[in-house]
Amino acid sequence: MATRLVASSPLCSFIKFQPVKAPSQKYSSNASFPKPVFRCVATSTTEVIERRSGNYQPCIWDIEFLQTVDSDYSKEIYKKRSENLKRQVKTMLVSEVEPLVQLELIDVLQRLCLGYEFETEIKSILQSIYNNNSSSSGKYKSSQDLHAAALEFRLLRQHHYIVPQEIFESFRDENGFKKSIYDDVKGMLSLYEASFFAFEDESIMEEAWEFTSEKLKSLKTEDMDPTLAMLVPHALEIPLHWRLPRFDARWFIEVYEKSRDMNPILLELGKLDFNIVQSMYQEDLRVMSSWWKEIALREKLDFARDRLVPSYLWGVGVSSEPQYAYSRRIIGMDIAIINMIDDIYDIYGTLEEVELFTDAVKKWDINAMKQLPDYMKIAYLAFYNTVNEMIYVILKEHGVDVTDHLTKAWLGLLNGYLTEARWYHTKHKPSLAEYMKNACMSIAGPLIATLAYLTTHKSITEEEMKYLETIPDVMHWTSYVFRISDDYGTSSDELKRGDVPKAIQCYMHDSGVSEEEARLHMRKLVRNGWKKVNKYRFMESQESPLTPTLVEMMQNLTRVSQNLYEHGDGHGIEDGETKDRVLRLLFQPIPM
Repeated sequence: MATRLVASSPLCSFIKFQPVKAPSQKYSSNASFPKPVFRCVATSTTEVIERRSGNYQPCIWDIEFLQTVDSDYSKEIYKKRSENLKRQVKTMLVSEVEPLVQLELIDVLQRLCLGYEFETEIKSILQSIYNNNSSSSGKYKSSQDLHAAALEFRLLRQHHYIVPQEIFESFRDENGFKKSIYDDVKGMLSLYEASFFAFEDESIMEEAWEFTSEKLKSLKTEDMDPTLAMLVPHALEIPLHWRLPRFDARWFIEVYEKSRDMNPILLELGKLDFNIVQSMYQEDLRVMSSWWKEIALREKLDFARDRLVPSYLWGVGVSSEPQYAYSRRIIGMDIAIINMIDDIYDIYGTLEEVELFTDAVKKWDINAMKQLPDYMKIAYLAFYNTVNEMIYVILKEHGVDVTDHLTKAWLGLLNGYLTEARWYHTKHKPSLAEYMKNACMSIAGPLIATLAYLTTHKSITEEEMKYLETIPDVMHWTSYVFRISDDYGTSSDELKRGDVPKAIQCYMHDSGVSEEEARLHMRKLVRNGWKKVNKYRFMESQESPLTPTLVEMMQNLTRVSQNLYEHGDGHGIEDGETKDRVLRLLFQPIPM
């Protein structure tokens, strides 16, 4: 753990920060970065405080690059071509009458991240298929082809149709799933993907997951169809239900282009849409980088993470569709602020200082910052202005004052941070249950869900805002999975900085197991958490004021965490896989 000693009074740290700046880089991570060095000059000497350092690498994305990045695909000629292709695809959807072909077409459109363009047609097709196969007795007629039955099950459940697990009974006997399907790789892959839409206590779906996981892992890819040879390991790493279509679209485009079943119209539209939307994301980054440069936190608070681009990835993940530009920007900007605040509470601030910061936010008054140390005043003012700007925009656009609701959502996060800070300073080791009760707030899930609601809904109501404040079950369980996924990827690095025990370590302490066993248990908790999400997303769509769009955004937040943290801290560590993802998603167009 890196530390440093500075002089401070109990209530104010009279420190002038003199950061050692890293060399300016655009997006190269080949350089070897030194550990952060802080030169602190004390103007008063009353008490020595030991401060920790996160030893974070400098940001690899140059602000000037972000402010000037541009794409030809913002031009009108590409938008016109896209509209022409969309008309052709709509004709395909309307004219096709074979159910399996319809379902496969929908599946491809969704994987190309084009589903949002054809919501009406997709809904009409799925409603028709569901009506034709369901009966008043509650029974559901299913295909005798495993791939067709599993694909239908997955797509219908994804779109809020409750299809019973019993449709797979015809593929089972007294010993479980029949041996006759062992050679049906396509069918087993479809069943595997369908199993992730299971609810709790659905024994057939649990058996389907166990069976297909084991069989697919045992297969050799060289013995498969070339397309399946790419799809199977990809699915075993992270299933479709846990992936983000926008993050995954480019990979699938490259697979689909090589497929024997490739439709050139779909392929061209997929590429074109990807490039056009990428140009919109670049506009978001130009706006956000100007804001980030203006508030200058990267220079003033040099102990904190400077992670604007990874923060924006969360905005893309939650609100990927073109019409949600404001939502993406707000979520990305607020997560960049969250990084700063998190590092104050987790690493740099004393317990007394973070208690003062929390109290200042409770008061939500510019004069409240007078009680803060100098470095916190900068953080508080940037935070205060950013939130108030959003409150102003919503008041101007919707005529609704959301100050109380939004500050309450932020306080939920800060109180979670404060609890963890108290654990650290008192050396308290929470049980897993105690940790997770707090962690579902400290992971920022409820706050980001609130931001998503406020920035995407045309009508903002008091009823919906109050309902969000109750932390509905779907919000709780998406935050639960989000927290575990985050800990899975980041806990090792955070413990080296001297942070509080995370979910893995809490379970190890509770149960006396090894880290490897604890990690296996975390994966089990993630699967069980998703089963609860699957259940509550249906209930929310029927019984609550929340829209399906918002519920999907809550799930998207969880999906971002699973994709970024699968192989380590993909948010805090910008090079490696995160750098490649950013380049392919945000900066490099697909060749047409």
